[in-house]
Amino acid sequence: MTDTDVRVEPATADDADAVTDMWVALAAGQREHGATLRAEANRATVREWAAQSAVTGDLLVARDPAAATPDGGDGTDLVGFVGFSLERGDYERDAARGTVSNLFVVPDRRGEGIGAALLDAAEHTLAERGADRVALEALADNDRARAFYADRGYDRHRVELTKSLSDGDPDDEGGGATGESD
Repeated sequence: MTDTDVRVEPATADDADAVTDMWVALAAGQREHGATLRAEANRATVREWAAQSAVTGDLLVARDPAAATPDGGDGTDLVGFVGFSLERGDYERDAARGTVSNLFVVPDRRGEGIGAALLDAAEHTLAERGADRVALEALADNDRARAFYADRGYDRHRVELTKSLSDGDPDDEGGGATGESD
């Protein structure tokens, strides 16, 4: 991991708008890797998730102290975030599993160790909450993300298979079928 000057800390409700903007950028960027989530169309849902996750402690942010404004800023000092949770469900399991749902670093700050610092902090928090394992997803065509996670010790566990049931082209925001192609 590269040393970084950013601070990783729990998000606050004031971070929800900045995290939402980053999530929209994340979703839009994943389209080139076959993602079908509509970026802008999910803004309100993601805003609600970010605010709720800040309250529950399931969202960490990376702040760049050098970019902060004297009055505490408006979220413009954020350079990344990670969302995570302890898996809950009705099935009995041999291990408690944490899930990382989103990890994002602003493009011009990638390669500085920020993503690794966010992931380390999420893993640490999940372990403190009782997780024995951590699961996450990366799109099959996103070689950079898959390599990042492999370097961090993540192994393939499941393989998701998809099939388009429509011959129509999805619109720019991912309307239509899965948008997957072989």
